[in-house]
Amino acid sequence: MTYGTALFLIGVGAIMRFAVHASTSGFSIHTAGTILMIIGVVGLVLSVLWAAAFARRRDALLERPVVRERRERW
Repeated sequence: MTYGTALFLIGVGAIMRFAVHASTSGFSIHTAGTILMIIGVVGLVLSVLWAAAFARRRDALLERPVVRERRERW
């Protein structure tokens, strides 16, 4: 899940939870909004952790010296 998707889910969930004043039978819009917000927050946290782990790995790869053998042509 990307940052944009997570923020979208949080936004839609917040609208469903706090801005919608409709009632239905057998389905709670407010509960669905809360679930979407939780999924969005979990996705955002996982995205941040994934990006941090990838950045550390990338930095470690960039710091490693590259040694190449020179091939002589005869």
